[in-house]
Amino acid sequence: MKFSIQPVLENQEYQLIPLQQGDFESVYEVASDPRVWEQHPNKDRYKREVFESFFLGAMESGGAFKIVEKSSGDVLGSTRFYNYSEEENRIFIGYTFYGTKSWGKGINPQVKKLMLDYIFQFVDKVHFHIGKENVRSQTALERIGGQRIAEEEVAYFAEPTRTNFVYEIKKENDS
Repeated sequence: MKFSIQPVLENQEYQLIPLQQGDFESVYEVASDPRVWEQHPNKDRYKREVFESFFLGAMESGGAFKIVEKSSGDVLGSTRFYNYSEEENRIFIGYTFYGTKSWGKGINPQVKKLMLDYIFQFVDKVHFHIGKENVRSQTALERIGGQRIAEEEVAYFAEPTRTNFVYEIKKENDS
């Protein structure tokens, strides 16, 4: 891999800042609301001990971010790049969550655009794992052009295997 999967990314309103160990409390504060996880395959991530494993996986991925609102400095959630494949010329974006105060405000499309605009300099395809029951995230991804291409069992870091749909967004070639 000849590129960073953890740069600082930003637009006028939001920053994606590489996740650091010291960010645990501010990110957990957002994640500690059970409503954040109600459609997710692992509905217990709001529990501190479960979120600690999630956070460890985020740190070990080397591609995780905290999502920050620039005007307030508030942490809104987290996301990450993971599972880069040079052979397939693709990477995954996922493990994304936002606190309920961020829902319905058009933040996710802006964050995904930042990530896609950056990573399409290096890969041709981006994949996303979305829980089979997570209709909210499926709808959000379809709105930004994601196509469901597969269904597979996914073993999240230190969590049980769950059925996920795989979505894909391909780089638009300027031709």
